[in-house]
Amino acid sequence: MNREAIFHNPVSNYAFPISYEKFKVRLRAGKGDLDRVTLVIGNKYLWHTRKEVPMEVEGSDELFDYYSYVYPVDDPRVAYYFLLEKGDEQWLYGDSGFAKPELVNIDEDESSAFVNFHFPFINRIDIHKKPSWVNSAVFYQIFPERFCNGNPKLSPENVAPWGTAPDRQIFMGGDLPGITQKLSYLEELGVNALYLTPIFEATSNHKYDTVDYTRIDPHFGDESDLVELINQAHKRGIRVILDGVFNHCGGGFRQFQDVVEHGEESPFRDWFYIREFPVSFDPLNFDSFGDTPYTPRHPGLKNLSEEQLRTACMPKWNTENPQAKEYLLGAVAKWTRMGIDGWRLDVATEVDSHFWREFRETVRGINPDALIIGEFWRNSEAWLQGDQYDGVMNYGVQRAAVEYFAKSAVAPQRFQELLTENLMRYSDAANDSMLNLLDSHDTARFLTVSGGNTARLKNAAAFLFTFVGMPCTYYGTEIGMTGENDPDCRKAFDWEESHWNTDLRTHYQKLMRLRKTRKALQEGTVRFRSQGDLFVMERQLQEELLVTVINNTDCPQNYTLSGNYVRDLLSEKAFEGAQNATVVEIPPFSAMILAACAAISASSSWVLYFARAASYLLWVGSFFSMVFQFRVIDMSCLVTSGFLLEVAAEGVCQVHSGLVRKAEKYPKNICHLIVEIVFFSFLEGLVAILACHDAGEFAHFFGQYRHIGEFAEIAHSVF
Repeated sequence: MNREAIFHNPVSNYAFPISYEKFKVRLRAGKGDLDRVTLVIGNKYLWHTRKEVPMEVEGSDELFDYYSYVYPVDDPRVAYYFLLEKGDEQWLYGDSGFAKPELVNIDEDESSAFVNFHFPFINRIDIHKKPSWVNSAVFYQIFPERFCNGNPKLSPENVAPWGTAPDRQIFMGGDLPGITQKLSYLEELGVNALYLTPIFEATSNHKYDTVDYTRIDPHFGDESDLVELINQAHKRGIRVILDGVFNHCGGGFRQFQDVVEHGEESPFRDWFYIREFPVSFDPLNFDSFGDTPYTPRHPGLKNLSEEQLRTACMPKWNTENPQAKEYLLGAVAKWTRMGIDGWRLDVATEVDSHFWREFRETVRGINPDALIIGEFWRNSEAWLQGDQYDGVMNYGVQRAAVEYFAKSAVAPQRFQELLTENLMRYSDAANDSMLNLLDSHDTARFLTVSGGNTARLKNAAAFLFTFVGMPCTYYGTEIGMTGENDPDCRKAFDWEESHWNTDLRTHYQKLMRLRKTRKALQEGTVRFRSQGDLFVMERQLQEELLVTVINNTDCPQNYTLSGNYVRDLLSEKAFEGAQNATVVEIPPFSAMILAACAAISASSSWVLYFARAASYLLWVGSFFSMVFQFRVIDMSCLVTSGFLLEVAAEGVCQVHSGLVRKAEKYPKNICHLIVEIVFFSFLEGLVAILACHDAGEFAHFFGQYRHIGEFAEIAHSVF
C-alpha cells in the first residue's frame, strides 16, 4: 500500500458541512492503489453508535484517487477514521497516522491515542452559504464600452465608429442604456445573469482605473440608467452583478492626487503604499498594480511622460487603513442597496482577507442572497471557505478546456484529470459557485485560439453548460466573434444579424435552455467516464442521469449507453438498442447530451404505436376544433384552411415525443396519462373558447392557448 499518497485534513476541502444535515468527507489515495476504503463515523460523544460505510471514488487526477462519502448528520459533533484495504494488507488511518486495526481498541484508546479525526462542531454560521440561485445561473459577461451604444449623447468626444479595430485608448460609445435596450436579445438567448465589467467613473475604456467609486462613469450614464437596467433585467428574470476594483484605483483618484500634491501632509497618505515622500513617478516609489517600486517601467507605461504617468498609474489601496476601508465599503453598500445581485472582485487575492470578510458582511447584510466572485487564476482554496468569496473566475478549468477543445493538446483522460484536480480543491458550495468560462476580456477569444473552428467551440460549450458551476458566455462568443488577447478580444459587438453564425447561436440557446430546465445539470453529481477518444461526463440527480459525450476528433466514435432507448437532448434524435445496451455513433467534432428512456422497452413498444396514433387523432381533432373556434366568432372569412392546418399541426405534430418523455417519468401510468392529456386538454380548451368568446378576447386566448395544456411542453422528434 502506498501510504505516502494517503492524505486527509479535517476542517478543509477534505471535510466540510454541505448543510447542517449533511457532512462530506474525502480521502486522497494513490491512483489505483486501494481495493476498499471504509469510513467509520459517528457522534464523538456517543462513539458506540458509530457506523461503518463504504466510500466511493469521486474522481481521479494524474496521481491520486479521491474517495468521498456524504454523512447524514444527527449531531453536529463528528468523529471518524478510515479503514484501508489492499489485498491482505489493512490499515487504520486517523488523526495520529496509521495503525494496524487489530492492535487498536478504538473504544479504549481514543481518549489517549487520539485515533479519530474530529470535526469539533458544525456551526451554522460557518457553513458556506452559497446564493440560492447559483445552480441555475446562466451568466453572460459584458464589456459595457463595446456592447451597444444606446445613447450617443453620452459618448466621449472623438468617439471611434462602432466596429473600429480596438486598441487600449479608443472609445466606441457603449453604455448602460445600450445594455438595457438589448435585454430582449439576452432574454431570447437564454441568459438569466449578467456580469458587467467596471462601470464607475474612470479615464480608460476598460474602467479598471476607478477615480470615483460613488459615481457611474458619465460616458456610461448615471444612477437612473443603472436603476433602469436593474429593474428591466429583474422583470425578465435576469440578475446583475458589478465589477469592483478594490485592490487599486486610478492615478486620477482625487485622494491620491492630494497625496501627490501635499506629500506627508496629506490626510490620505496612508490610504496607499507610499515608500517615501515626495511621490515619484520615474521611477515609481509606491506600490501600483502591475508595477514594482524602483524598477524599470511596465512596458505599457514606458513611453509616457511623468505628467501622463500621474493619471495612468494604478496605486494600490491600503485596505488596512480604517478611513480607506470606510470609503470603499460605503460605496459597496450604496450600490448593493440599489438592487444589484452581487459583485465580481478584480485582483481579489492581493487584498487582505480581513477586508473581504467585512466586505462580505456588508454585502450579505444588505442582500443575503448576493453572489461574490473573486478573480484569481490559480488555486483559490484559502479564499473559498465561505467567509470571503463564494467562488472565483474558474481559469483553471478555462485553461484545461482550451488545451483540450481548442488545441487538442491533451487527451480526454488527461482533461478529466485536470478537471478532477480542480474540483477536489474546493467544497461543493464553492464548486457550485464557480464562474466557468471559455474566454473573457483578459484572454484571446476561444474561436481565435481554435483557428476559427466553430465545431470545437460548440463542443467546448456543450461541456461548459453541463459541468459543475455557473456557465458564463463572453459577449459575442455565441455569434462567432473572434479576437486575439487584450485589446483585440474587446471588439464592438456586431449587431448586423447577417454577420452572425446563427447555427452557433442556436446551439447556445439550446444549451442555456437545458441548463435552466434540467435539475441533473444544476445539482447532480459529476463523474467522468472518458474512454478512448471520447470525453464522457455523467451528471446524476436521483433517477435522472444525463451523459455528455464529446468527440473532439475528426473520426466518428461509438459510445454504448445502458438502456434500449436513448435520446440526444441537443439534436432530439432517438436511438434504439437491444438487450439493455444502445450504441450511439458520435460524429466527428460533435457533442451529445444523452438521456436513457428507461420506460420504453422492447416489451412495451406498443406505447410508441399508441403515441403515434394519438398524434394523428389529435391533429385531426385540433383542425376541426380550430375551424369551430373561428366560426364561433365569425372570423372564418379572414382565415384560410391552410393556415388552420398549419396552426393545428404546430401544436400537435410533436405529441409523440412528449408522451414518450412523460412515459420516462410515469411508466406504470402511460395509458392513463395519454387519455388524460387528450381528454382534459380539449375540455380545457373548449371552456376557454366559450369564455373568451363571451368576453370578446379571442385574440388573447389564441396566443395563450394555441398549444393547449400539456402540449406546450412537447418537442419535436417523431416526424
